[in-house]
Parts: sequence; C-alpha cells; structure tokens
Amino acid sequence: MKYVILIGDGMADRPCRALGGLTPLAAAPTPNLDFMARNGRLGLAKTVPDGMPPSSDVAILSLLGYHPKGLITGRGPLEAASQNLDFGPGDLVFRLNLINVEETGGALLMRDHAADNISTQEARELLAALAEELPLTAGQRLHPGVSYRHILIWPDPAPDQAPSHAPHDYRDRDLTPFLNDPAAAETAALVRASRPILEKHPVNAKRRAAGRQTANCIWLWGQGRRPVLKTFQERWGLTGAAVSAVDLIKGLGILTGLETPAVPGATGWVDTNYKGKVEAALEALTRLDLAVVHLEAPDETSHRGELDLKMRALTDFDSQVAGPLLEALPDFGDFRILAASDHPTPLELTTHTADPVPFLIYSRPPTNEPSGRPFSEAEASATGLLVSPGADLGLLLFGPEK
Repeated sequence: MKYVILIGDGMADRPCRALGGLTPLAAAPTPNLDFMARNGRLGLAKTVPDGMPPSSDVAILSLLGYHPKGLITGRGPLEAASQNLDFGPGDLVFRLNLINVEETGGALLMRDHAADNISTQEARELLAALAEELPLTAGQRLHPGVSYRHILIWPDPAPDQAPSHAPHDYRDRDLTPFLNDPAAAETAALVRASRPILEKHPVNAKRRAAGRQTANCIWLWGQGRRPVLKTFQERWGLTGAAVSAVDLIKGLGILTGLETPAVPGATGWVDTNYKGKVEAALEALTRLDLAVVHLEAPDETSHRGELDLKMRALTDFDSQVAGPLLEALPDFGDFRILAASDHPTPLELTTHTADPVPFLIYSRPPTNEPSGRPFSEAEASATGLLVSPGADLGLLLFGPEK
C-alpha cells in the first residue's frame, strides 16, 4: 500500500460575494479533487485543537497524524531543523521575516509580511548585511532561508516572555504598539536596528528603482525550543518523504524521520515547480511508503487578499499535482490519498482561522461507500462527518498506531 498526503495550505475559505456566495474551492475548476471526493470519503477535520493558534505547524502536524498539544513549541525550531542548524535544547529559535513597512503619521504600518516575495538571492545579500551590522549579542546567529523566511537563534538565556505576533496577521496595521511592549524590548531593539541597515542596502535601491516593494525591516516571531517527536516509522510503521518549498514542512519532515528532497524551482508561490514536486513524490514512492506534497500558494495568495491568484493556485493544485498523481499511482498497486487544507485562510480576513477544514480520502481498492459529493467546504460539512481531533485522520488513513 502506498500513501499520499496532499496539503493545500490555506486552501479552505469562506463564501465570497465576488463568487456569488461560493468559496474559491467550490468555484474553482478542480475535477480531480472532485472525482476523488465523490468516489471516496469526504468530511471536515478539526486540525487546530482548542486553545492552540491556527498556525501551519499545528495544523499540518495534525494532518500527519500527530496530536500537536505538548509537541509544538513554535515554528522557529521546526524551520531551523529543516536546515540542519546546530542549536541546543535551551536555545530559543525565532522565525525572522523580511517585511515591508511604511512610516506615516507616527505609525509604522506593516505593508507586506513577505516583502513582495523577495527572491532568495536578494534575501541572502540582505541577511549578510544584517549579520554584520545588527547589534547581535554573543552567540546570537542569523541564518538565511528561502525568500522572506529566515532564522535567528538566540542562545540561553533567551527572552522567554517575548510575544509572538505573526506578521501576516497585521497587514496594513500599526506595529508601534508591539514594538513598545516592555516584554518585547529585546526583540524590538533588533527590529528597529534593522531598518536603517536595510533601507540603505543596494538590493533595496535596485528594487525601488524597478518600482518594486523593498524589504526594509525584519520581524521576529514564532519562537520556540527544539521539540521531540516520534518518527513516522515509530508512530505509524511507515517510511516516507515530505516535498515542499517551505522550511516549516521540511523541518517537520526531518523531525519525524521523513526524507525532504530538494526540488529546483520550488518557491512556495504560484510560480512553483509543480512538475518537479510531483516527480519527487513519485520517485520517493518507488522506495518508500508515503509521499507528503505541500503547496503554499493558496495561503500566500489569501494573505494578500488576491482572489484571482487564489483561484489560479487551486486550479493548479488540482491540474498539476492531484491529477498527475492520480494518474500515476495505479502503477504502484493499492494506494490511498488524503487531500486537505491545513487551516482556512479566508480572503476577507487575510489570515488563518481555526475552523474545521474539508478533507477527502480516496482509496484503491475502495474502503468505504462513496460520498457522491464534490470537494468543497459546504459539501464536506453536508456529509455530517467531523474528525475531531484532526490527528485521528491518521487512523482513517493508516489504520492503528504502532
């Protein structure tokens, strides 16, 4: 038996007036997902436990069949693990975003949490300047990642009480109150110090000249310490690989013993290398039991409030990932596919919510009565099936834990 988990990050949404009251998932042409939902099991899953933030680390760990309470300490250490960075159990690891801010009327507005999806090469040049000029204390280390996503390791003793504010939650909002929070004094000092360094950098000068948004500030958040997780082999008795452009997913893969193949051209945006991701998943399945394929673009387009691009991301998810995998998997014999959103990212809110998400499980040979319904939030709700906690999806997909 081969297993595939398809994750459309932020794919779920709420009804949109521009779509006549439909959600993007209901309105977008997704014939492959609809086929699997009609001929498989369809329902909702509560991937975010009560009292936990609706973040991708929490929700995706649920989709992998792990109960996130007590396991997730922050996304920073997961992303550091994806880069095989050396950090101790007492070190605090922050996610560092390159962002765009605008100072106006005494307010510091966060205009873009991703600095217009700055390229990885540009970001590396900016990180090198920050590493040289920021007033880092002994042992603090910056590590470049992909595009706007980077890492700061803060050795023990670290500011445990520093608040964590995900920047994609504060688009066009004033950051000054957060920077003036006494609990954030140490991290706020680095944020403020980053601005003159980045404003004067040649990378940003070129971006301004080209009419592009600059990466003129950093933001520190998502901090935590190294988690301890059972491997997939220990929990489910399976080997596997996680295919993603995003360090968070690669980190979860590494910490759960999954391979994390590098896919050239995988960007986490609508221009990602879909074909390369599918090829990496199929190659992994020639040797392993499971392939996890994660697509970030639905979430990123939602954070920007861009309906047309979200529709494109959903259509591409279906036609360029779900379709080719569905066509190729019969060559491997028996198989099961779980396809789901990790959390909703409603376009009207441009941030995550903790609402249950639609999921489908398609099996060959079939293991249940077909739902007869297409893949959408409303159709999944209409089945009356709610998997709560969401980590119990693992029991539906893989069977009993080991």
